[in-house]
Amino acid sequence: MPLDLLMIAALIVGILIGYPVSFTIAGVATAFALIGWMTGAFDMALMGALGQRVFGLLTNQVLIAIPLFVFMGVVLEKSKIAEDLLQTMGRLFGRLRGGLGVSVVLVGALLAASTGIVGATVIAMGMIALPTMLRNGYDPRLAAGLVCTSGTLGQIIPPSTLLIILSDVISNAYQQAQFAQGKFTVETISVGQIFAAALFPGLLMVAIYILYIVLRAWAFPKDAPAMPQPDEIPSRAAILNAILPPILLIIAVLGAILGGVATPTEAASVGAVGALLMAGLRLGASPKLILSGTAAVLVLAVVAGVSPVRLQRTDAGALDWTLGGLYAAAALLGSPAVLASVRRGLGARVLKPALTSTMTVTAMIFATILTASVFSLVFVGLGGDERIEQILTAMPGGPTGALVFSMALIFVLGFFMDFVEITVIVLPLITPVLILMGHDPIWLAVLIAINLQTSFLTPPFGFSLFYLRGAAPKEVTTGHIYAGVAPFIALQFLAVAVIWMLPGIALWLQAQLF
Repeated sequence: MPLDLLMIAALIVGILIGYPVSFTIAGVATAFALIGWMTGAFDMALMGALGQRVFGLLTNQVLIAIPLFVFMGVVLEKSKIAEDLLQTMGRLFGRLRGGLGVSVVLVGALLAASTGIVGATVIAMGMIALPTMLRNGYDPRLAAGLVCTSGTLGQIIPPSTLLIILSDVISNAYQQAQFAQGKFTVETISVGQIFAAALFPGLLMVAIYILYIVLRAWAFPKDAPAMPQPDEIPSRAAILNAILPPILLIIAVLGAILGGVATPTEAASVGAVGALLMAGLRLGASPKLILSGTAAVLVLAVVAGVSPVRLQRTDAGALDWTLGGLYAAAALLGSPAVLASVRRGLGARVLKPALTSTMTVTAMIFATILTASVFSLVFVGLGGDERIEQILTAMPGGPTGALVFSMALIFVLGFFMDFVEITVIVLPLITPVLILMGHDPIWLAVLIAINLQTSFLTPPFGFSLFYLRGAAPKEVTTGHIYAGVAPFIALQFLAVAVIWMLPGIALWLQAQLF
């Protein structure tokens, strides 16, 4: 068997054994570089490009947004804001047949758009919503499937770490395809374009899930009954207190990106500060202080994004210095609220665990991306990219057949590999070829994103399954969880089919905005 194929097989075996993923990727790459060098199949001089690749990765402005979005999500989860939202929505919809399930999906969508962290969402809903559904007679399989699937919405509804990494990979693939076509003035794809393209497909998936729950509750009333003795319906003030802060955060972050006011990294910074202020308010900081500080920070973010100033420039005039003074004043007005939120977060033991979780998740993601760069360099040096191109171009059905094969490959790999591994190892090899075949890169990114979302649900290594297994009550078995996610995986295939047949769902909004 050729070395490039053996390299892929060795990687999958190493991951299945359970050895740490980053070490497995780097170790396999190093071993096959040496084997290829000794057999004359690999030019060791190619490893000289490794330093440049690592430097380019570490200085990538897009990827800086990842730890900020992770921090935003973890703070919302640790400060119990997500818990308040779950409880309020459950009381609001509990009177309806299937209402608790609908509330779980809606809360999953709100948390997805405000956090983008799958683990935090699944664990929170597994500890709060799952016992409530079981107490009210929900089928354990349906309840477990709802929690797992709703938690994964954070990967397709922007902002999300998957879409950030995917946008970088697709943009690089698009540039490679243009160079291969002989174009030297190339276009790029921004994170904002991918966010805009993924928004409507994400909402489509929410609608499909809700429709499924309503139809199943109608066809099988015992699977999703109404609450027999529902709690008191929450007041309008309670609903607004639970829902309004996450919605405002979504508007501030996503609106800034899609509106072109801020870059993803700048918007992620606003989101991180906003989540910190929300946590401070939830933990007992003065509402007046938090609201005034939030207003100052928002004004600073919007105005500075619209009219940035560079005071270090020699041609800075009176207007620039005036604006700089106003921006400094807004920052000073917002500082007491931020400091009060930090103090409350430290006192309630929320901030330190949030920072620890952020560092852990960020280190895992960046270690995988860094080692994947080594892997792809060796794989390409062994001729793997040419083999992939030959396989895809030889597929019956032309471009459509190649895309079907690629989607099937990504789905199968999702049983064994994490979405980060698939995105940074496999996609750089297949997406340039698919783009050269004529597939729209943005539409392709959305299809792949939904496909990658299923990797959280497919046994044996679906992360959502592990998260829920750790948080679920004893009466929910692993069999219940596996059986529960099966219909939702089918629904994701349905979403892919709809977007495949109606590409405007993914392309219309980004075409209007960009």
